[in-house]
Amino acid sequence: MKPEVVLASASPRRRRLIGWLGLPVRAVATDVPEDIPPGCEPVSLALGLAADKARAANGAGSLVLAFDTIVVHDGEIMGKPLDEADAWRMLRALSGGTHEVVTGVAIAGPAPERSAGFPVTTQVSMRVLTDEAIAAWIAEGEALGCAGAYNIERHLASVADDECFQNVAGLPLCHLYAALARDRDLRDALTPPVAACDAALGRRCTLGPRVCEGAP
Repeated sequence: MKPEVVLASASPRRRRLIGWLGLPVRAVATDVPEDIPPGCEPVSLALGLAADKARAANGAGSLVLAFDTIVVHDGEIMGKPLDEADAWRMLRALSGGTHEVVTGVAIAGPAPERSAGFPVTTQVSMRVLTDEAIAAWIAEGEALGCAGAYNIERHLASVADDECFQNVAGLPLCHLYAALARDRDLRDALTPPVAACDAALGRRCTLGPRVCEGAP
């Protein structure tokens, strides 16, 4: 029987992505404040929030996976918008430019040697968004649940083939695979995710194979 992992998130996208690794997943919603203190450093913030979520999930002996994703634009950290007005502000700022998406990953095992944390940063290009396009997107009701007020799966933004698309969509899938493959109890149960990711996106990623091939 394959070992079950606990996902410290109610996100269906994250659960679907982890499923591509071939592992049974049990999702546990957490209630961790995602406040952005003034002057905080993006990577430290993302890692700290991911670690807080992992602790809150209480895996009861299982391996817990937790993530926190933030958008960084011109030095401003963007989490989930506070309201529709904040979503408008974010999308207008991001429109037609580039920004970074930082995901903090926390792997919390029942023993210290099975725990790890690391960040992954992706460069993202946002298409030019007209006011009509922003209004239509916000009307769909999804913007308030997304860092930076957008979902890359809805074609508002794009990444190059040597950048991790899934890091923006929910979690850095190939980086997670490589980290989990270091765990002897998981290694043989894992499925490399590159083929599933390429098929879903209709492209050939050049980053994923390099990351996965570097796994033990």
